[in-house]
Amino acid sequence: MGAVYASDPETARGRLFAEEESAHRSSFQRDRDRIIHASAFRRLKHKTQVFIEHESDFYRTRLTHSIEVAQVARTISNTLGLNIDLSEAVALAHDLGHTPFGHTGEDALDALMKPYGGFDHNAQTIRIVTSLERHYAEFDGLNLTWDTLEGIAKHNGPLTSGPDDPGDDLPYALKAYNDLHDLELHTHASAEAQVAALSDDIAYNNHDLHDGLRAGLFTEEAVAELPMVGEAYAEVDRLYPGTDWYRRRHEALRRVFGVMVTDLLDVSRQILSDSGARSAQDIRELGYPVIAFSDRMTADISEFRKFLFTRVYRAPTVMDQRRRVTQAVDDLFPIFMDDPTLLPRRWHKDVEAAQDETTRARLVADYIAGMTDRFALQQHAKLTGTDILDGHWETGLSRQ
Repeated sequence: MGAVYASDPETARGRLFAEEESAHRSSFQRDRDRIIHASAFRRLKHKTQVFIEHESDFYRTRLTHSIEVAQVARTISNTLGLNIDLSEAVALAHDLGHTPFGHTGEDALDALMKPYGGFDHNAQTIRIVTSLERHYAEFDGLNLTWDTLEGIAKHNGPLTSGPDDPGDDLPYALKAYNDLHDLELHTHASAEAQVAALSDDIAYNNHDLHDGLRAGLFTEEAVAELPMVGEAYAEVDRLYPGTDWYRRRHEALRRVFGVMVTDLLDVSRQILSDSGARSAQDIRELGYPVIAFSDRMTADISEFRKFLFTRVYRAPTVMDQRRRVTQAVDDLFPIFMDDPTLLPRRWHKDVEAAQDETTRARLVADYIAGMTDRFALQQHAKLTGTDILDGHWETGLSRQ
């Protein structure tokens, strides 16, 4: 039996285009399945978190990250009596709008798109699931329920100041859809969507530590100085003295993972109890999030982020990659702008309909954002005659 404030698929707000409901799946299960079967979801297999996709089969990709986030979200939602399927759908969809080359690719594309409204990966996710996925005969996009779209759009919190705010500062992709189908961007999302958001934080903080260790960007001793980590290593050494370094690392980091989840559950359970919420709509209208970490854990996670920023995201080897792949995006954008017929044939109808430079730029951004790391590198080599990585398809990073 779910909690009274859990989202109920029987009372979901429906879809932009009316459809007959499935006899075998709830509306949220159907949303989740459509996301999994989407082309954009499959492409996440070859899009990276931090390291370029070709470097090693061991590092996380956007696909493995999304699966890990969904697993955490399912556990938390189940424990709190929330709707597991809605949390999973939002978690699986949350990174669909990411460009090739992780946040580096997004930064490069955003800079190129500044004259045309900028680029935001979360808004691009909405664009993908409401327009760019074109497999169904009766509509563009996936025609997800309002509840799932709301969760994708504002899982990190409200995006406008109030119901009368026209949202003129919103990313264009999000504003365009919201003008058509009001997602009530001035309120918080459902508890399920909030779970997906913080499950993302738990997953990437832990797996970026793991991938950074695997890449040799820092040592076990350095990471053990972080909050929770030293204690976790000490507990493993006490319980399993003499265990090999590989098992020791895994056992320590999974304990850190568990501490974060437990903290979130304890704090969120108390907030939900104190809130007096009796429905999912009550959660939206509370004016504050109901899924949260303790103040202590929030501070500890901030320390994790600072460490990861300096030791991973700005590591010399990663910065060299950033410069190279930024150049790749910088080169591809003007090539397609100058000759949009270079886009695949199925894009030509949209190209012909583009009446101005801004519309054309947004189509080019859609195309580049949808590329995988591998395809972007191949297209760059094909169209420029140069190898942005100078032939270094393996960097020599550790494959521990």
